[in-house]
Amino acid sequence: MNHQAAPAALTHASGWRTSSYSQGANDCVEITTEVPGWVGVRDSKLGTDSPVLASTPSQWHTTLTATKTNEFNT
Repeated sequence: MNHQAAPAALTHASGWRTSSYSQGANDCVEITTEVPGWVGVRDSKLGTDSPVLASTPSQWHTTLTATKTNEFNT
């Protein structure tokens, strides 16, 4: 599956889970790894109406690492 087809497949995937940092609030992100080779990210406020960001596991890992090390804070 290519990067153009992945968001559509992820949109219909099950197994969406909310970040543990949301503490039950509805203002966080949800992810799914139910489509092999892809990680889907969406806005928990919009749920199934949210656009889906599709990343490879490697891209997702890079994003998480950069976030944890405050690489995005300038």
